Amino acid sequence: MADYLATLTRTETDSLGSVEVPTTAYWGVHTARALENFPISRRPISVYPDFVKAFACVKQAAVRANLEIGALDEQKATYIDRACEEIKGGALIDQFVVGVVQGGAGTSTNMNANEVITNRALEMAGHPKGDYAFINPNDHTNRSQSTNDTYPTAIKIALVFSIRHLLEELELLASSFESKGKEFSSILKVGRTQLQDAVPMTLGQEFNAFGVTLREDLDRLQEAVELLYEVNMGATAIGTGINAAVGYKEAVIKHLREVTGIPLETAGDLIESTSDTGVFVTFSGALKRLGLKLSKISNDLRLLSSGPQAGLGEINLPARQAGSSIMPGKVNPVIPEAVSQVAYNVAGADVTVSMAVEAGQLQLNAFEPIIAHSLFQSITWLERACKTLRVNCVDGITANETHLADTVARSVTVITALAPVIGYAEAAKLAKEALANNEPIRDLVVARDLLDADELEELLQPAKLAGLAPDTDAVREAHKVSDRSEVDSTSALGEG
Repeated sequence: MADYLATLTRTETDSLGSVEVPTTAYWGVHTARALENFPISRRPISVYPDFVKAFACVKQAAVRANLEIGALDEQKATYIDRACEEIKGGALIDQFVVGVVQGGAGTSTNMNANEVITNRALEMAGHPKGDYAFINPNDHTNRSQSTNDTYPTAIKIALVFSIRHLLEELELLASSFESKGKEFSSILKVGRTQLQDAVPMTLGQEFNAFGVTLREDLDRLQEAVELLYEVNMGATAIGTGINAAVGYKEAVIKHLREVTGIPLETAGDLIESTSDTGVFVTFSGALKRLGLKLSKISNDLRLLSSGPQAGLGEINLPARQAGSSIMPGKVNPVIPEAVSQVAYNVAGADVTVSMAVEAGQLQLNAFEPIIAHSLFQSITWLERACKTLRVNCVDGITANETHLADTVARSVTVITALAPVIGYAEAAKLAKEALANNEPIRDLVVARDLLDADELEELLQPAKLAGLAPDTDAVREAHKVSDRSEVDSTSALGEG
């Protein structure tokens, strides 16, 4: 029976002529033409459920506003409202079939929504799909509206909906890094700048910093979200409000706030707001910043875990899969690698958004579909990247404590902590000698009678080396040696 119904069609007509539409389809002629015109991405707008939900919210607010001001009768409004409510809940998602890449500034998406809502409303009213004499996609479901105000408004609402999931995952990832920071708080290691040995720190400090930097991006994203609250509903075609009844603009924003739970507000200048897409540049930039931060952290994790025998080997990443089809036992850092690739895609999407925003002409930007797709995909991929990085990598990281302790013991970088006491020039000489002869700094300092063992032990306490405790003794000693110690301008350690 289902196969039989799939072969049946109904005839729908637009200004270009007639088109046969599957009887079972809730979409109509405008959507059918879009399917024929834009077989490009092979990805329907339904891949972004929050976008579909946002469009249902826009249409529901519009029909309630039209009912309130007397622009639509109660019977039609009730059925349209009920259809919107169902779609908001996830119904008929498979009927939103137009491709994410489309010409027409989003008209195909707007009409896909109008047709699905209308045909579901007709069905609830006991009418067959396509009986547009009773409820019409353009005259009723799209009343007081244009693609040019509904589409950008739906994008902004969908971005607010979507970003919540990303923010939740980002919060969890930051917490995971901070948890590792506490777990590794007493493990001393050698810090690095420019890939060269620098001064000591704890592994906990390193991981906690990852969490802190991600929380900064939480703040930046939340700031960008607030810019999305300004919408141009009521603008209709170019911002003049043509075909929208008196009082509609004020009514629709009120209902839109109620329907979405978002503190939306009407733009002060609807002509400017209809043509301006600058907010998407700001929002995309915040996503790119997060992506690049995640990639930098992923690169650090790969470096710190490199080896396991011939690399840094300071930490162990969870083994997720066999790493080679030819080298037995090889395991690769596949999770950080995948996260970096997401970042590259997000950075590329940011370029796409920038070019599309620049290309807008006069009273409208025709390229909002690619802006929407780029932003929704970036949010989706970043959300999933944060989750897999946390669940499949960070939560399972362990420290190679023995190796780290050995590295610190052999490192000449601890000489930095002694420089205020024995003088910079003397410290530089000791560092060169220790490197040349592979001797521990501690032994050289004691052998030269520069400090006794107790003084040395006090200065080289792990907490002091990692900056976790004030080194007051060294500071006082530094003042004593400052006038008898000449700073050498060249050093084996460098300043980087």
